[in-house]
Amino acid sequence: MPRCLNRWIFVPALLVVFMGSGVAQQNSSEVPAPTIRVSTRMVLVDVVVTDKQGNPLPGLKPDDFILEENGKTQKIAAFTTPEDIAAAPPLPPGIYSNRPQYRSPGGPINVLLLDALNTEYSNQAYARRQMLQFVQEQYKPGQRMAIFTLTGSLNVLQDFTSDPEVLYAAIQRYKPSEQELTPVAARKTDNGAGPATAQSTVNSLDASALPVSDATTGAGGGSALEAELHSFESASAAYNQDQRTILTVNALNSLARILGGLPGRKNVIWVTGNIPFTLIPEDRNVTNAELEEDLPSLNTRRVGEHSAGNYAATFRTAHADEIREIAARLASAQVAIYPVDTRGLSLSTSVDAQEVMREIARDTGGRAYVNQNEIKFGVQRAFEDEAATYTLGYYPENKKWDDKYRTIKVKIKRDGLDLQYRRGYYAFQPTQLKGYNPQTEVASALNDVAPSTLVAFTARVVPPSANSIPGKIGVDFLVDASTLSAEDASGGKRFNVAFYATVFSPQGKMVAEYSQKIDHSFPVDVYKQIVEKGMLLHMDIGPAPANTQLRLAVQDNETGLVGTLAAPLTQQ
Repeated sequence: MPRCLNRWIFVPALLVVFMGSGVAQQNSSEVPAPTIRVSTRMVLVDVVVTDKQGNPLPGLKPDDFILEENGKTQKIAAFTTPEDIAAAPPLPPGIYSNRPQYRSPGGPINVLLLDALNTEYSNQAYARRQMLQFVQEQYKPGQRMAIFTLTGSLNVLQDFTSDPEVLYAAIQRYKPSEQELTPVAARKTDNGAGPATAQSTVNSLDASALPVSDATTGAGGGSALEAELHSFESASAAYNQDQRTILTVNALNSLARILGGLPGRKNVIWVTGNIPFTLIPEDRNVTNAELEEDLPSLNTRRVGEHSAGNYAATFRTAHADEIREIAARLASAQVAIYPVDTRGLSLSTSVDAQEVMREIARDTGGRAYVNQNEIKFGVQRAFEDEAATYTLGYYPENKKWDDKYRTIKVKIKRDGLDLQYRRGYYAFQPTQLKGYNPQTEVASALNDVAPSTLVAFTARVVPPSANSIPGKIGVDFLVDASTLSAEDASGGKRFNVAFYATVFSPQGKMVAEYSQKIDHSFPVDVYKQIVEKGMLLHMDIGPAPANTQLRLAVQDNETGLVGTLAAPLTQQ
């Protein structure tokens, strides 16, 4: 029997340690229903129901809804309305957790994403003023929100809070900035890999192994200087758009990991001047430049015009696979996007850019707020929709997970009502994707700016002075088994779970990595104990250099889902 299994089965004293530290275990009558995700093959659809005046309609039942996938009626197997998450007591010293009651207790989940990467400098300043006014004038007591920024990477400006003064101070700290992209600013995404920064270099979990993006440098074939300059400008614009796409996909991947394990619908209010892609590449509109490239007048067009058409055609398909994957991740995480156009009411505003915002809102079940000056009202609408949300869950009749897009249609057996919901999803399994690398996924999650919540766990960090092995730091993992997948196996259930303990320098570089794995079939009675009490594993690491940070990860190897958290290290 593997050493890690011995540690779990024969060290019940560790359970007492967790319980005595305020991390209470669930008894059999309190065990929650398994977390519902795409991995369990249940599909969740959040439906906002309002009357024609936009007022929420409470009190609906499952029988009021008809749900179809690809035109076939599906049986509704789960039906919920938004509920508050009770806040847990503060964790004692040395205990850390990424569980929902510690990440975002309270009401519905709203995230404000301030996008400097895809927004002109002047519009960033206008958006900042509008967000400050929203908090001052419209933010209601008890509402909760976190603030993220997208510059070259995703950053946390303020974690979840219901305090308007804290939110106001955070937005005041946000400074508009010009974004300059260089050939080394980003790398291609690969199954959720984050942007390539100094923090992406890790030992055996090496995210920097990802290939460098194939950025077009722009070849000018014309003899005239004007044509060459036009071609260069087209190539530069295409390259910048390509890099913004990569960085934006990376940011959405991070958000899906950070938010995905929190229950219920999550509204991401995306304050931006331009979204560089739609989530359904098959439906992406062909640009005028691309259409002109196929016209019979090719011989009369200048080199730069050819370049623009070629770049547009390439861009349409360059990141289709990554975009499909992030669309599936956002759907699984129950993320609804509310694009808010920072440009306000303007005659020069691009109609195409507005339509992209509307499309991404429709695809995720959100609403777009475009071509209007008071953009603070677009933020308010996301909060209002929470009171009108119902979540429908179903097991698709089509059991083949084939990576294809499936349409969803929801009807209601009443007249005069408006329904808002995402229009479909990609039926894909991350671990089955070509080129999938589980360690790359862990490396990306470890570099996220907030804990990944897709696998929930609590950890206890034991300093060397208190650990059973002198000179070593002890780490006790206690994983919520309802967030893991379990396969039927010869009279029991099989778990396949990897545990990681990594040490990062103050500069964000990994300096040490330790891992253990549980891949074992448990008898039914033991499996029930794991579900009731959690999966426990002890790991010894270190010693670690001073001023370093411990980052822990747990990965379900069957689904590829990851949970992470960070903790300071002490040598005492």
